[in-house]
Amino acid sequence: MSKESTQQHIRTLGMDVLRLPLFGRLLRHRHGRLALQVLFTAIALALVIDGFTGPQSAARNLATVTPWVYLRGFVVIVLLLAGNLVCMSCPFTLPRTLAKRLSLAGRRFPQRLRNKWLSVIGLFALFFFYEYLDLWASPWLSAWLIVLYFAASFALEALFAESAFCKYICPLGAFNMVYSTLSPTRIGVKSHDICASCVGKECVNGSYAPQRLVRLDDIPTGAPGESRRVKVTHGPDGALGCGTELFAPQIRSNLDCTFCLDCVRACPHDNASLFTRPPGAELSRADSWSRRWDLSLLAIALGFMGISNAFGMVPPYYALQEWLALNFGIQSEFIVLLLIFGALNLLLPVIASIAAAWLSRRLTGSHKRDSIRETVAAFAPAFVPVGFGIWFAHYSFHLLVGPLLIVPVAQEFLGGIGDWQRFSASLDINAIGLIQLVVLLAGFLWSLRLAQKAALRLYRRAALLGMLPWALAHLLMMLLAWQIFTLPMEMRGTLQIFS
Repeated sequence: MSKESTQQHIRTLGMDVLRLPLFGRLLRHRHGRLALQVLFTAIALALVIDGFTGPQSAARNLATVTPWVYLRGFVVIVLLLAGNLVCMSCPFTLPRTLAKRLSLAGRRFPQRLRNKWLSVIGLFALFFFYEYLDLWASPWLSAWLIVLYFAASFALEALFAESAFCKYICPLGAFNMVYSTLSPTRIGVKSHDICASCVGKECVNGSYAPQRLVRLDDIPTGAPGESRRVKVTHGPDGALGCGTELFAPQIRSNLDCTFCLDCVRACPHDNASLFTRPPGAELSRADSWSRRWDLSLLAIALGFMGISNAFGMVPPYYALQEWLALNFGIQSEFIVLLLIFGALNLLLPVIASIAAAWLSRRLTGSHKRDSIRETVAAFAPAFVPVGFGIWFAHYSFHLLVGPLLIVPVAQEFLGGIGDWQRFSASLDINAIGLIQLVVLLAGFLWSLRLAQKAALRLYRRAALLGMLPWALAHLLMMLLAWQIFTLPMEMRGTLQIFS
């Protein structure tokens, strides 16, 4: 790659975030991520302590207020503005270094499980048990959930050579990775030629070694036929490579990327970094996502899960429970919830996506050329913005109704007296409703644009007919979500109901 081509490639990537004076320096520092993880681990431990020993009132305990009211609201904001910094700072990956030292070398996660099906099941299980066990109302159970996360992430990291928990299992990570595809940042490389010349591929393999090793690499300078010799050192102080085994120059999507920046720290040639990009750029590219059922249904089902999660907090949900009990004699709450959430979170997205694919193929006459799977995969990324809009509208409601109520909860945890009166201010409910409407419309219009681009790639002149079934699905999702948000909703964690 010539010097001019290299400069053009860097301009295409956008600004190098890690060159920013303070924030970039913190992230690039060897212990930058560790500092963030230590901070959030301390917070997680505080939640566990309060969950086990503090008041078992959901509105007065850090274990329920922090994750179920505040953390979720901040997560969607960070994902939209900066990318998957949440996984970068995740306290559950803090034991990773120790676990890696204990890892049984060569053991791989089972081949059949190296996909997103476990993530789909994990997300379904999390939202189901959130409702069935009233996790939002139980500090004790919320604390146990945090402990379970620590144990699972450590055990899987120690057992397998790759970060199986982050990549294949963690429902929170799956949520973050899907919606970080909307973000204006991604991992990239400055020069593909340097990556091609690199012998050790430290960005994915790491530079850690029990004993000090030195290697010399001949790296191209950008001028034709010229190179420079670079000394590469491996040793006990070396950096881990990519936990999810992504090779930096081949990264086309934020899926599977935890933004841990281990690839940046391990790269001996200062070639990998975190760059800005147009928001959601990968969603409109045909080669960004593999055409797999698990990836497609993960992106699609998340949007429907957003609807059902909000639906579980409004009066019609309880009326539906009573109707099922009265008309079908189902007395078990477990069975009733399983039927409702199974239908809304799994069955409905499968039926909707397959029906839309079948109809678009028929309308455009492409049913002999494109399979159902290929058609669903082409339009699946278009569900990301409308799904994110639904989650953002829901979580922003809980965050904005009582944005400062966590302060008196923290005061009481630290042994003081909670000043509930002073920190009880709320954003006007009509203003919150306007924010919800705006983000829902923005997500719908963004999805509509992505569906149009996918239809143009597949159907050209028949693009309008091809996108109609998908546009209808996005419209119905947006309208259904808005109808739910106009109903009185439980403000879980503050024991109030707002209309």
